[in-house]
Amino acid sequence: MTSLPAYERDPFAATLESLILHCGEERGRPFAVLVDTIFYPEGGGQPCDLGTLNGVAVVDVQKREGEIRHYLASPLTEGTATLELDWARRFDHMQQHTGQHLLTALAQDRFQWETTAFHLGPTVCDIELKTPGISLAQMLDLEEAVASEIRARREVSARWVTAEDYGQEAVRSRGLPEGHQGEIRLVQIEGLDLNTCGGTHLRHTGELEALKLLGTEAIRGGIRLSYVAGGRLRRRLGAHEQRNAAMRSLLGAPDEDLVSALTIKLDQLAAQDRRVRKLDEELAEHMALGLAAQPGALVELHLEAKEVGFLQKLARGILAAAPAKAVFLTTEANGQALFLLSAGDVSSLDVPTLGKAVAAILDAKGGGSGKSFQGKASNLKARGEAVARIQGVQS
Repeated sequence: MTSLPAYERDPFAATLESLILHCGEERGRPFAVLVDTIFYPEGGGQPCDLGTLNGVAVVDVQKREGEIRHYLASPLTEGTATLELDWARRFDHMQQHTGQHLLTALAQDRFQWETTAFHLGPTVCDIELKTPGISLAQMLDLEEAVASEIRARREVSARWVTAEDYGQEAVRSRGLPEGHQGEIRLVQIEGLDLNTCGGTHLRHTGELEALKLLGTEAIRGGIRLSYVAGGRLRRRLGAHEQRNAAMRSLLGAPDEDLVSALTIKLDQLAAQDRRVRKLDEELAEHMALGLAAQPGALVELHLEAKEVGFLQKLARGILAAAPAKAVFLTTEANGQALFLLSAGDVSSLDVPTLGKAVAAILDAKGGGSGKSFQGKASNLKARGEAVARIQGVQS
């Protein structure tokens, strides 16, 4: 077969000197094609590598029209090329992808769960398995089997075979790409698995460090099993420890009591919320009676940091006691302003039309029908103008 690219010859190479064969542009994105490359192009569920080419950021790598295109942050010209890989990203991808091969093999061998899909995400990876469900005991059993194979440091290797030889191999595969011709790349975990794959992998399972199964969810008639491996697992554990430390400080409880302590706090907050809502209802009823008794056809009032539900209850109370009046209420909190325009059953005020005019004055968005119109604005600087407009219509 033709010479292998550097990312296949040595997946652990982080730098390379090469040549730029030609440059181009695709949909406004400049790209370069090289004689050789350490950059893996996206494929087989594995994202592409990133890094720099002659100091210019490589933002994407794809196979297009029989060539590997390195999409760049800015254009380059033909000539010598110095490639530098984002090694942390590459090694992370090799850990996650090798972890997938190991998981797939053990899920099949132990439970006869066939892998139907693989996704290498930026934070979490997953495989989709052909099974109606996975119990916690089964998941723990699978995780322990993976840990055992990591400790065994099984060699991971890749080789190419002819289509004829491929038919003689005991290959675990979801099938070749449609229209595939020529030789086929196999990735082997010694004594455990042989699979078709074009991605980059570790040298042995020990380099996985560790793998943790995170959970399952039903999808497309099967089960999606999420996991993290290697450095991701250590970083995830570190983040969890930082959050736990913050929660221990806030709740004054050790790790094993955090959930119960938080449950108590949430119950207390819920009880306080109920008390606040009850007090708000009583306040709205009391205020409504006083405001309804005031002279004039319009009740206008600005309230500090109230929710729209309070405005609505207050307006209903006022208009129930004084159905000939109109009400214009406003409030402002967290950088957002709310307004409510309502009229009583006896009032002849055209609320929908006037509401739109008020919204325009306040540079707000809103809507309504019948006897009520409400909206949101960024501020209430023009509130006085809005009140004057309402009063002008009523006079």
